[in-house]
Amino acid sequence: MDLPWVRISNCRRARRLSPTQAPTKHRTMTKLAYKSMAAALACCAAQLAWGQVGNGLDNLDWAEEKEPPPPAFSKTQVLPLDMPNYISVRVGIDPTTVKVGLDGVVRYVAVMSNATGTVNAVYEGIRCASDQVKTYARAGNSGEWTVAVEPPWRDVNGNQPSKHAFVFARLAACDVRVANRLEDILRALQTQKNPRSTKPSFD
Repeated sequence: MDLPWVRISNCRRARRLSPTQAPTKHRTMTKLAYKSMAAALACCAAQLAWGQVGNGLDNLDWAEEKEPPPPAFSKTQVLPLDMPNYISVRVGIDPTTVKVGLDGVVRYVAVMSNATGTVNAVYEGIRCASDQVKTYARAGNSGEWTVAVEPPWRDVNGNQPSKHAFVFARLAACDVRVANRLEDILRALQTQKNPRSTKPSFD
């Protein structure tokens, strides 16, 4: 629709300007850029708070921290893992041993006991970014640690003697490919529920 005509001082006619101007393409793109930048900064802030920056697979210079020596652990004060029904061994995590390193590796002691009362333990680390686990040391019924020499990283869902690392990673240790915060890991172990993940599937 044509806008009405108005007369101005030099006697030439001009179109009446609309009081509101439509946003220009430049202004719209600027707003989108600001929103994208804000989202990226929020993500970086969360990663900084969790110590996760630089621990992804895109960092070719990533290096694992020197792991602490195997910690003392309790055979009884453990938080159980919900293992598959076909596994008769009971597995739990000693919550006092769970640590989240600045390298993004979640280290912990898993305690395993069978029907005869025999207890074994493993000191391990899970790197959520690569979905891998490393076994640093093993302990028998005596509780004495035997440290592994240059242990390799292995897929948590690979051909493992036990599925406990896979269960722990999905239940508590990892939020997809990022290590959870310590308090979130312990809460997930206590409630048997990771609020950002689904129950592990062994199919």
